[in-house]
Amino acid sequence: MSDAIIMERVTKTFGEKVAVDGLDLRVRAGGLYGFIGPNGAGKTTTIRMIMSIIFPDAGRLSVLGRASAVESKDRIGYLPEERGVYRKMRVGRFLEYMARLKGHPPGSELKRKIRDWLERVDLAAEERKRCEELSKGMQQKVQFIACVLHEPELLILDEPFSGLDPVNMRLMRDLFLEQHERGATIIFSTHVMHQAEQLCDHIVMIDRGHKVLDDSLEAIRARFAPRAIQVDLLDDGDGDALAAIEGVRIVERIDGMLVLNLDDRSDPVEVMRRAVDRARVRRIELRQPTLEDVFIALVREGSGRSEAEIRAEIRGASMQEVGA
Repeated sequence: MSDAIIMERVTKTFGEKVAVDGLDLRVRAGGLYGFIGPNGAGKTTTIRMIMSIIFPDAGRLSVLGRASAVESKDRIGYLPEERGVYRKMRVGRFLEYMARLKGHPPGSELKRKIRDWLERVDLAAEERKRCEELSKGMQQKVQFIACVLHEPELLILDEPFSGLDPVNMRLMRDLFLEQHERGATIIFSTHVMHQAEQLCDHIVMIDRGHKVLDDSLEAIRARFAPRAIQVDLLDDGDGDALAAIEGVRIVERIDGMLVLNLDDRSDPVEVMRRAVDRARVRRIELRQPTLEDVFIALVREGSGRSEAEIRAEIRGASMQEVGA
């Protein structure tokens, strides 16, 4: 299968800051790729270079078989991290204008497609309103329609769920999965790692401008054996006894359960046996590592930063999202 995007030793700096450092990447046509990492990892800079919004200082890049996205612009849909519509334009006219910029012929067929899309996202009644009259969530849905009206071969979504409520988040998820089923190659960039885990078939992890992992989700799960145990206690007071078990590195509470993170030398089965001996356990099981767990393990090994520091970076990105 051909590659939709090829990047070879791509580097981008801003003054003394190296945003992307020697990045090699191949995105296969038809894939659904998750770009994950904390805010500031280099994801958006990479996407902007793919889109020819900015250009690399060094390295080679091709998009849909061309030297730049400029030469393939009518075959690409892009939802940037910074949301934006022409605020004074009416919704229907804005969508028609954006589709025509992407090469879609004008006429009744385009108007019908616009009406159909607006109905699908519950905005049919807003077609004649000015974009500035819509809520931010509504504007985001309008911008997504503008990305897909021309049925692009490549769809790039930078933090597409930012600021959406759960109902609209589910709607947007279903719509872009539909685009993938249509055959579009999709790049989905996010710092919310569990979203990528739920949606993508291939994961690219980026940390401080460096790629730390590039593999299928299936291969990642096969490679990283469980190094954590999830425990549901009858008595929460037994948590201290579990933290004292040899081989337990750190204990977290996640979704009401205790998660015992193990050191590299410990035997998970032995730790589970000791946990049952020391505490009143309702349920205990091995916990499949999440993408966040994998990211932390890889970055800790490669950078020497502590687990607490890495988790703080990830949590900081998530808190910014909540406050957005």
